[in-house]
Amino acid sequence: MTTEASQALRYSAFTTDPDGGNPAGIVLDASGLDDAAMLAIAGEIGYSETAFVTRRDEAARRFQVRYFSPLAEVAFCGHATIALSVALAERLGAGDLLLDTPAGEIPVITTEDAEGAVLATLTSVPTRSRPAASSELDATLHSLGWPAADLDPALPPHVAFGGNDHLILAAASRERLAGLDYDVDALAAVMRQYGWTTVNLVWRESPERFHARNPFPVGGVVEDPATGAAAAALGGYLRALGLVTGPMTIAIRQGEDMGRPSDLLIGVSPEDDRTRVTGRAVRMG
Repeated sequence: MTTEASQALRYSAFTTDPDGGNPAGIVLDASGLDDAAMLAIAGEIGYSETAFVTRRDEAARRFQVRYFSPLAEVAFCGHATIALSVALAERLGAGDLLLDTPAGEIPVITTEDAEGAVLATLTSVPTRSRPAASSELDATLHSLGWPAADLDPALPPHVAFGGNDHLILAAASRERLAGLDYDVDALAAVMRQYGWTTVNLVWRESPERFHARNPFPVGGVVEDPATGAAAAALGGYLRALGLVTGPMTIAIRQGEDMGRPSDLLIGVSPEDDRTRVTGRAVRMG
């Protein structure tokens, strides 16, 4: 492993347990790295995303950040943003941060509890959501091996944006969500064709609680155990459907079926097209 990869920080986001959540790599000083080097480091680390701080102004608490999966750069990554923000707050003290990402400016609020644990809340770029085309839906269902009858008719398929595009499919039952065994190459091809970062598979337990799974084959990962960007997109999706009638907080449980339980909170409001995504992160090793 290269020196840069071995010196990278490793945090797991949306958990307080290193064995849960979604691991992210963090390189706090990537000012001397080019694209090829960052991609190589992300590949060596092997997590779904690594965040690279390419420029920093600590006095202003403003940082330029880029995100790389083992296979490609992505415009925005929610779990790596939460992990990076916690790591920065642990070093600089809690307070507001501003991250300049390829997707746009991402404000983050970090606070510290009585035990010194950091909680981070990011505000997404403006979200949007549209109904999925029949061609998009049919190709995805075929690669998942899901019959259309297994979808929840009350939550129609949409392509939603919260920094990246995600296809959102709502399962009609928790059992359908748990039974995920898809054609990795076929789904990756569909996602590349339509430019989706993940497919966000959800099951609605209640209006304030969802369960989620996120296939991420285009990033070289079969499944993401916690996906902040998809959570942001889900907030925009629910708002577009008219299901957000007032300010509300929605809990998302993800990663349970793959043994890395993760807990995300999203804050949504009918008057604001941005989603607030909240979580903790813990250093690994």
